[in-house]
Formats: sequence, C-alpha cells, structure tokens
Amino acid sequence: MATFVDRVVLHVIGGSGGHGAASIRREKFKPLAGPDGGNGGRGGDVILEVDASTTTLLSYHHKPHQRAASGGFGKGDLKHGANGGDTILRVPDGTVVSTQDGTVLADLTGIGSRFVAARGGRGGLGNAALASRQRKAPGFALLGEPGEERSLVLELKTVADVALVGFPSAGKSSLIAAMSAARPTIADYPFTTLVPNLGVVEAGDHRYTVADVPGLIPGASQGKGLGLDFLRHIERCHVIVHVLDAAALESDRDPVTDLARIEQELAAYADGLDDDGQGRVPLMERPTVIAINKTDLPDGADMADMVRERLSDREVPVLDISAVSRKGLRELSFLLGELVDRARAQLPEPEAAPIVLTPSAVDEAAFRVSTEQFDGATAYRVSGDKPVRWVAQTDFANDEAVGYLADRLARLGVENELLKAGAVAGSTVLIGPGDDAVVFDWEPTMVGGAEHLGSRGSDARLEEQHRPTREQKRERRRERTEARLGRLAAMEDERRSGHWTDPTVDDTEEPRS
Repeated sequence: MATFVDRVVLHVIGGSGGHGAASIRREKFKPLAGPDGGNGGRGGDVILEVDASTTTLLSYHHKPHQRAASGGFGKGDLKHGANGGDTILRVPDGTVVSTQDGTVLADLTGIGSRFVAARGGRGGLGNAALASRQRKAPGFALLGEPGEERSLVLELKTVADVALVGFPSAGKSSLIAAMSAARPTIADYPFTTLVPNLGVVEAGDHRYTVADVPGLIPGASQGKGLGLDFLRHIERCHVIVHVLDAAALESDRDPVTDLARIEQELAAYADGLDDDGQGRVPLMERPTVIAINKTDLPDGADMADMVRERLSDREVPVLDISAVSRKGLRELSFLLGELVDRARAQLPEPEAAPIVLTPSAVDEAAFRVSTEQFDGATAYRVSGDKPVRWVAQTDFANDEAVGYLADRLARLGVENELLKAGAVAGSTVLIGPGDDAVVFDWEPTMVGGAEHLGSRGSDARLEEQHRPTREQKRERRRERTEARLGRLAAMEDERRSGHWTDPTVDDTEEPRS
C-alpha cells in the first residue's frame, strides 16, 4: 500500500450558488404588497493551502474528487440564503499546480500559501432584486450558477536544501539515517528507496534539510528506472551531494564512471527546466560535494585511494565517508551547512506576489455567433460568458423567466447577430460550449406567457393605492342595509297582493260554510 504520492490528478468542483426566491409580501388589508423574495447564497470555493504537517499527496490519491458546499436558497420576507463554506485542501510545501496540458497555474511554496482551485457559483437573484420601475412584480427568480469544475495536476517538488543523488545501493538512505532522525527503509538490494526521504540535520549553528532521492540509472532523464518520477525533487535544492559507491559489486562500475553517468543525466534533465523566477542558480552550476561512501570496507578504501586524485581535478570537495561507521560524517555535515548558508545568502529577498489585473479589452465582443452542423442541419452557436451564464440562471419552466432571458439577449445584440449570420425563424440555436449547450428553436420575437396578460412583470392589483376611509365604509354599509330592507319590503308587498301562495292550502277546494 502506497504511503507516499508526489503526483495526483485532482478533480475539483466549486459549490453551486443557491436559487433566488419568488415571493410576494402579504400585509393586513393588502394581500399583494410587492415582491420580497431573497437572493440565493454564494457557493463555496475549493482552496489549496500549504500546511506544515502535510508531507504527501496520498489523501488525494485515494480521494481525487473534492467539492465545496453549495449556497443556501433564498426565502420570502427578504431572507437571503447562506453562503456555502469553503473546502480547504492541505498540500505539502513545494506543490506545483498545473492543468492537464502542462500549463503551470501556481507554485505553492511557503506555509500558508493559497490557490483557489475552483470558484463557487454566484447565487441567483430573488424577485425583490429583479423588481424595477417597469417590472414591479416579477413572478420569477434567477437560479444559482453552478460552481467551477476543473481537473488539475498536483506535483510535489520537495523543498530541501541538500539533495543526495547516486546509483541504487550507493548508501544514500544509510547516509541520511546516520546524519538525521529520518528512518528510511535500508536493505542490501537495488531500488530499496522508492520514495524520497527527508531529514533535518543540525551541525553547530547550521540547520538544513536533506532529501534522499531514489537511485538514478543511465537514461533516467528519459524515464528509465525511477529517476524521471523523482528528479523533480532536486530542482529546489541548494547543494547536490554525489554519493559514490566505492565497493560496488558490478565489475563495470567505479566511482568516476558513476559520477560521469549521473552528471550526464542531471544535465539532460536540467536542459528541460525553465527559470522559476526565484533567483536560483542553474542546476548544473550549484555547489557540489562528492562523498565516496563505504570506505570502511577494505575494497572501498582501496578504490577511494585509486580515484581520489582523478576526482580532485573537478575542483569540488571530495570526502571519504562511511554511513555505517560514521567516518567523515561530522566534516560532511559542517561543510554542507556552510554551503547551504552561503547559497541562502545569495538568494534575493522574497517579494510579495504582485496583484495582476487582467481587464477585458475595450473592443472585445461579449459574445460570438458561429455556424456549425447539428443533426444534419445548419445551426448557430452563441458563445460568450454572459449568454452562457444567463442561460444557466434561467428557469425554463417559467414563461416569464424565459421572456426575461429573451429581453436580456436582445439587449445584448444576440438577435441582431443571428439575423446577420443568416438565421431565420425556426433555426436551431445553441447557447453554450460543447454538448452542454442549450438548444432553442429560435423565434425572433420570443415572448413569455405573461405578456398576454399585460406588460411583463406587472400586476394591476399592485396599482391600487386607494384605501377607503371610515366614513366611506359606513356609507357603503348603510347603502347595503337600505338595499336589503328594500328587497324585503318588496317581497312583503308581493305576498300581500297575492303573488305568493301558501303551498299547504288547496286553492281549488270550495270553502266550507
């Protein structure tokens, strides 16, 4: 079971905005007192944040789908929906965020650094916010926008001061275990180390971190072995330590040849690196230390004596060490501390990232109309941020909301552009990208059902501002009473005049004498 993961594909979805409410306020003596629907809440963001206690991307390897909470729905009485909570994803220091096509979006270094991976959707407006002088009683509200959905690649580039590189079984894991409190897996077979190991070394006043990079072999820069997966971990180091095996069992290997092969792989990998903009020295120009390991063995000591002179020609420090007997480790730790402090001093002062504002161009069109084939016929696709967003906010089950969308598109100039593109009544119009587009049978004069009852969004009952006075109410009651008494008197006169008969009396019988 994996315990260290340094590359994952993360699928993030921002929270959807809450729907607005369509509600009418009711008061005593005035059942229709105007719209009072509240707005929906905003959806939460998915945020990546550097955390000191996180050292791997393992949790996102097991759970690659992450989403934020959605906003609450609006309610009547001008009650707005609650905003959705943000989802904070903890990542290690040195995480690089990029798209699946390789475009780098963020390089998260420094505890507390943040990057918004997916933004939440905006909440829909309630009918109270949609009311205007022309639309006094909207019978609809806008839907909340869906949250942003993205697939991102997270790559961890270990932030270490010193990188230990070398062939498999050169003793790198044993060396970091001897110099620090790290306890990597150590065994007598190649590729024991499958993941980078980090250790903290203290030497006097010096304190720095050391990374044990898994063993490199010829062709690592082209993807052979494990090198390509873990070479990224040496990009941020200040000092490179070449750990050479002085007691290799292979007959075709010796420290000088191993060093030349490793440097060749590092140079090939460095050619593909871009300037990170943080003032670091190019990879092949950084301070280098050669550590000849396993010199506690007789064969190792003899090999070190044979190659020391050839290695000294490189004008870099060469030390004989032994991770088992700890020979030369004190000198190595202090030497690395001095080199790291010197490299840190040469780094430029960190500057706050500038706030980059990218306004839209003045002449940039708000939308674009293009033609394409759809179901064997010519269709017209409308693309642009505003039309797509407006369509997502529309409740197509409400005729008045559809009419409001038609008005917005007409004001934006969509209908004029469709006419210029050759669209006619009944043409197929798609609004939105790809298969998620909304398909219309276009009518140049699209109207909603509410227009048949009058001006859209109006209600004649809301125009009644007159309330009767007490005297007027008494006069109306007196009139109703007099009318009722008049009807009763008329009925009594009719009864006495014989217009009415008693059904219990037989008028055909002769009266008895």
